[in-house]
Amino acid sequence: MAEFRDITIIKEANIYFDGKVTSRSLVLLDGSRKTLGIMLPGEYDFNTDDKEIIEIISGDLEVLLPETESWKRFSAGESFEVPAQSKFGLRVKNITDYCCSFVD
Repeated sequence: MAEFRDITIIKEANIYFDGKVTSRSLVLLDGSRKTLGIMLPGEYDFNTDDKEIIEIISGDLEVLLPETESWKRFSAGESFEVPAQSKFGLRVKNITDYCCSFVD
């Protein structure tokens, strides 16, 4: 989906890793939540509360998903899922634009 309609945007930014990862939160009419963000090159570890589906809009990165031992590369147009209550690693190769959908 290239655009979202009828949404609420939370003005306050989500800022991580000294500003190297940022996003804005969106709430759709059906109550579902998403973030749209940018990641600068670097290595990052994240924890999840809810299941997340992360779509790469532009850029590329490597992901170390929970309970795996090898990094997997994702590029523009691809997505990956992260289970709820887990931790995952990212190696961002170049500026990466992403959309994260939270699944209850």
